[in-house]
Amino acid sequence: MESTRSKLIHLLQDREREYVSGQVLSEALNISRSAIWKHMKELEKDGYTIEAAPRKGYRIVHTPDKLSANTVKWGLETNWLGQRLHHYSSVGSTQLHAHEFAQQNAEHGTVVLADEQTRGRGRLNRSWHSRKGEGVWMSMLLRPEIEPHRAPQMTLLAATVLAEVLKTHCGMKPQIKWPNDILSNGKKLAGILTELQAEHDQIQYIVLGTGINVNHEAEHFPEEIQSIATSVRNETGQSFELTPFIQALLQTFEKRYEEYMEHGFQRIKLRWEAFAYRIGERVVVKTAKREWRALLLGIEPDGALKVCDEDGKEEILYSAEIKWGKDEDENT
Repeated sequence: MESTRSKLIHLLQDREREYVSGQVLSEALNISRSAIWKHMKELEKDGYTIEAAPRKGYRIVHTPDKLSANTVKWGLETNWLGQRLHHYSSVGSTQLHAHEFAQQNAEHGTVVLADEQTRGRGRLNRSWHSRKGEGVWMSMLLRPEIEPHRAPQMTLLAATVLAEVLKTHCGMKPQIKWPNDILSNGKKLAGILTELQAEHDQIQYIVLGTGINVNHEAEHFPEEIQSIATSVRNETGQSFELTPFIQALLQTFEKRYEEYMEHGFQRIKLRWEAFAYRIGERVVVKTAKREWRALLLGIEPDGALKVCDEDGKEEILYSAEIKWGKDEDENT
């Protein structure tokens, strides 16, 4: 169910810059006029400028740049994704909060968003630098009716959405490094972490986390990753407001998710390969048993990586360490 605050925002948004009477709002939301006033005061705390005029009602005259649940929902054109949104100034990890909400039966499409993560993490429990106010640190709770073996496709779907938004919203030329990184000019720009709870034949829920470096300057990264990390600002020379960026991500993800649920993975696969990093080139593949040079061919319908060794034998990789650097290739 949509919250009263969300309904109020939508009513004001539909008549942006126009007055909406307290009586109309009261009847539409089935709450008292004094409750309407209290909600307006809460919006003002988020930085909204609200005019109240006798016999006219209320209107929003300024929407803040400040990131909050209210500012993200203002103008968010989704049906279900982000309509339940929890925003925090600082958290250990948005993933952990999303898991907690999932275990409390939070609904499909619930989003957890933070200005800062103090214990952000990526794949293999690696730490993720999540500087306050300079990136998108977000986790989405999904309850797809798909078999557990298809869950890796969600990572690839999310990667195509990030790449698409970075291209259309920011004018960039991102690449996707299998399975979960977004690169720009060979440096890491964003990462995706997909975790799930499932039974043998049914997914209970998926928590899909994204960390995107947006407005970092080069010196804002820890020294040990400055040579391998980048941001939208570094790559474009421009700063971007986080709220419209997040809205574009949520709107695009909802559209692509629904497309995937209706038509399957093939369209996502083609988009992924169009953005793929070093497809058609040789890299070094390392598994538990051996290390070898391989040609990247693409991805399989289930999201696994398809490679070819130097003898022409094709292999399908579900888990492997890929040494991507060309220098590494030459030294192996």
